[in-house]
Parts: sequence; structure tokens; C-alpha cells
Amino acid sequence: MTGYAQASAGSPRGTLSLELRSVNARFVDVQFRIADELRALEPVLRELITARVARGKVDCRLSLAEGEGAPPRLNEEALRRLRAVAEAARRAFPDAAPPSLSELLRWPGVLAAEGDVESLRTAAAALCRRTIDELVAARSREGAKLAAGIVERVRSMRERVEKIGPLVPEAIAAYQAKIGERLREAIGSADDERIRTEIALFATKVDVAEELDRLGAHLGEVERVLRAGGAVGKRLDFLAQELNREANTLASKASSAAIADGALELKLLIEQVREQVQNLE
Repeated sequence: MTGYAQASAGSPRGTLSLELRSVNARFVDVQFRIADELRALEPVLRELITARVARGKVDCRLSLAEGEGAPPRLNEEALRRLRAVAEAARRAFPDAAPPSLSELLRWPGVLAAEGDVESLRTAAAALCRRTIDELVAARSREGAKLAAGIVERVRSMRERVEKIGPLVPEAIAAYQAKIGERLREAIGSADDERIRTEIALFATKVDVAEELDRLGAHLGEVERVLRAGGAVGKRLDFLAQELNREANTLASKASSAAIADGALELKLLIEQVREQVQNLE
């Protein structure tokens, strides 16, 4: 499901701003856009997001507006690593100009702001929880609207299933009359035994009682899953596939234009449900 949430909070280093955007996807996929100096916060953010979001592509953006606290300091360890890299590069390219001071200071990790890293992580985690609450609420509101649309389509499918049932005996009776008429035209009389045999074979081929029963059972399960709530997307996706399978069989056994039309209408409604289900968590 789609959703958007944004929040800000203070931290030992300044103001943290977190933005979460989610779009539809069959599985959970979290992507981060975080400055290098905040990259250490990614694991805790990923853990918090995946614990609450089971489906969808989530874009997470975290930024820090430095406050007026203690000035940045040089990271001695980063400087040692940079010096080793620079010496290796100088040996490989002896004619290259040395880096300027401004270039060295812009190198990721060289400047380290003062502040407790653990306190920053705690602040980011609290901010993430608050933002996720807003995102989940937005997704829930959209999910409720989608669920209402699915319920309406399930109701329409039930109406069509109930209409198809009585059409089968009518089709068998019409076939019986047609077979009798053909026999009278061919041999001048209606052979009752042959008619009964033909009708029995026809009735077997067009018997859709099992398909209609399974369609009714699947529709009932869809309604039950929606009433139960929670993470229903994958379950409903499976049920939509089963509904489509039964509708295909029903269409292949259609013994009249009316039954074929009903099966086609069912397939169209099922496809609409399948599209909506892809958006549910």
C-alpha cells in the first residue's frame, strides 16, 4: 500500500529529519538515502521498519541539521587510512598533484562531530518508531478503502454464482429437446434409450456443481480473512488465484451462452480483486 510520513526530532548532534514513503510491491523492500556520517544508523532503522511493514517498497530518507554544539573534530583513524591511500596513489601516479586541505576535510569520515553515538542512535530509533506509526496509520486508511472495494466485488461474484446454478438444468433440458428433434429428423422417431444416454453424457460434461461449491467456499474465505484483518495480502492473493482457477473451469464447461457470460463476468471481477489484493499488506 502507498503511504507517506515525515517527522523531526532533536538529537545530541542537531535535528534529525526522517521521511518514509511506501508504494505497492509484492514483498518488503526497504531502500535508504542516508548521509555517510549517519550510515551507522541504517541497521536499527531497517530492523524497526521491517518489523512493522510486511509488504511494499519503502523509501527511507534520514538527514541531520547540525546544531550549535561542540565543533567537529578530526578523526585520527580516518586520517591514517586516508594517508595510506594517498601514499599508495602517489607511488602509482608520481606526477599527480597532492590533494588540497579542503579536499581532505571533505573526505567522508575525516570530520567527526562531537556527541554520543549511542545517544544519536537512541534518538533516531525513537524518531523512526513515531514516523512508522504515522506511515502505518496512513496505509491502514488506504487498506480499509481497498477492503471495502473487495467486499463489494465479492458480493457481485456471489450474485453471479447464484444465477449460474439454475441455468445448468435449463441447459440440459434444452439439450434433451434438441437431441430428440435431431433423432426424429434422422430416423423418423425418438429413441428414448439413446436420448437418455446422450443426456447422461452431456450432464456429466457440463456438471459444474463442484466448481460452484468451491467458488462459494473461496468467497466465504475471502470475507472471513477480511473480517479477521491483519496482514492479509498474501492469503488473499492465493485465494484470488484459486477463484480464477474455478472460473476458468466453469467457462470451459459452459453449456449455454448465459453460463459462459456469467463465467466471463466472474473472471473480470476476480481480476479486479487480484489487482487490489496486490496493494494490500
